[in-house]
Amino acid sequence: MTPPEEVSALLAEVGDATPEEILAAVARRFAGRVAFASSLGAEDQVLTHMIATAALDIPIFTLDTGRLFPETYDLLDRTAKHYGLCIKTYFPAAAEVEKMVDRDGVNLFRDSIEARHRCCEVRKIMPLRRAQLELDAWICGLRSGQGATRQKVESAEWDQLADMVKVNPLASWDEAHVWEYIHAHDVPYNPLHDDGFPSIGCAPCTRAVAAGEDWRAGRWWWEQPEQRECGLHDRAARIPGSAADSVGA
Repeated sequence: MTPPEEVSALLAEVGDATPEEILAAVARRFAGRVAFASSLGAEDQVLTHMIATAALDIPIFTLDTGRLFPETYDLLDRTAKHYGLCIKTYFPAAAEVEKMVDRDGVNLFRDSIEARHRCCEVRKIMPLRRAQLELDAWICGLRSGQGATRQKVESAEWDQLADMVKVNPLASWDEAHVWEYIHAHDVPYNPLHDDGFPSIGCAPCTRAVAAGEDWRAGRWWWEQPEQRECGLHDRAARIPGSAADSVGA
């Protein structure tokens, strides 16, 4: 199958399926060739719970940028123990971090958008690509309600940058649904969410949001809303020729 055909076939298979059904379908279709990339955010904790309780053969990994909140590291440990999981952690290459910091400084992300993207590339994108080396599909917790850059998220897309299928089982869920599920199933979550952090990334690049602010207003808040992505979820990397692609997502 060509990339658009592969994604279209998956979309046809899952249709209006629940996230649990989507995960089960992906585990069957890409057996041994799919993994879940967890940021340990609320949505990802929901997916971890679904994968673990259904005993799906979907490995889980996370990216440790070296600049995460202490609460995030604590959640990683609590989650692994709660579900009896091995959550593989990928780190940035030390030599690349040293070279970047020596050249541009430890807080280069404040200097320009280009410098911030360079930091994200070294600390996030490069480790992610290592994690994806033997995969044909990856799963993440994107929702269409997560700010201006994610309004066109679909349950399955073709990730052109990674050259594989990308699956978003919670694409149609809203934030209220996520938290209803977390509380109903006693899912471990980051306590920073209770302090006004709906989206949690690296500590220097994340702040709490005020009432009425956009869901991702606390991420790289010194940049424009349409620029607040790290490159993990490039909205240009979609199904070629899809409806979402044609409207400039």
